[in-house]
Amino acid sequence: MTTRYASALTLAVVGLRGLALVLALVGTAVTASANPPDARGNDSYLALGDSIVFGYITADGYAYVNANNFLGYPDYVGGDLDFRVTNASCPGETTSGFMDSASPNDYGCHTVYRVSFPLHVPYSTSQLDYAMNYLKTHRQTGLVTIGLGANDGFLLQTSCSDDPSCIQISLQNLLGTISANMTEILADLRSTGYRGVIVVVNYYSPDYTDENQTALTAAINQSLSDAVTTDNGTVVADAFTAFQDVAASLPEEAQGETCKTGLLNTANPADKQWTCDIHPSLSGQQLLAKTVVAAYEQARHRDHGHAVFGVVRPTPRIFRSDLLSISYIPHRVTAQ
Repeated sequence: MTTRYASALTLAVVGLRGLALVLALVGTAVTASANPPDARGNDSYLALGDSIVFGYITADGYAYVNANNFLGYPDYVGGDLDFRVTNASCPGETTSGFMDSASPNDYGCHTVYRVSFPLHVPYSTSQLDYAMNYLKTHRQTGLVTIGLGANDGFLLQTSCSDDPSCIQISLQNLLGTISANMTEILADLRSTGYRGVIVVVNYYSPDYTDENQTALTAAINQSLSDAVTTDNGTVVADAFTAFQDVAASLPEEAQGETCKTGLLNTANPADKQWTCDIHPSLSGQQLLAKTVVAAYEQARHRDHGHAVFGVVRPTPRIFRSDLLSISYIPHRVTAQ
């Protein structure tokens, strides 16, 4: 993850703090509750994770006062599968913060966003506690998705001031923490009695031509896959390959540049409309949704059409974009 991407996230957090102060002065309030929505049966879908899951847009001003301004891939997945969506994600969430709201390993979820702005669903506990309570009261939930790990990487970059040698020294500890935390998270979710499909959504590279960025993303993804091997009935949706395939379809001079696919939001529409933020655009969220739906459907119907909830799998099934029928063709844009 390069300096420009880490800087974009840092500026986003600083900007949120400033906006939070303004909103506090005009009396903006955020209510919180630990109670999930009323149980609805097997049409329920629980989405967990970070800003990508949330549908976060950087530098979106007063849009933050209403979470309905943000659409993430869970909205599209819910529509495709006819599920009622409960999106408990939080921008800036880390694997440690997901389990413990008081964790010092926070990238803005607990210290900035949750104290200032509403989430898609209100709760005062950790995201994990909310999820476990949800699954206990929604016994026939049909799907759980999780997107976590990238903010752990951003924390490492920040602590190392983007020094590559420092990042390299601490990388193995980071990857071990992500894998261990995700393993524990999956075990805790299963401890509720939930035996349905869990889809762990891995990460795309914001720029596949950036070797360091892409290598770190791939390493985080491998840690997530390592955790999946410990849980029966959990699969990985391979967003990394889905985005990479689209980036590879660009003209030769732009191949691999995720920004030029239109799958990412612009960094700042006012003066940098030809550069990109790390967060997916609506078409990027739709591609993530197609990848998740493919993973879910194949998890349900593999083995001659029989559901596989609770069946032991020695290795994770990673569903790639080449298993999809994606008609999306990136719009060709040339900066003037």
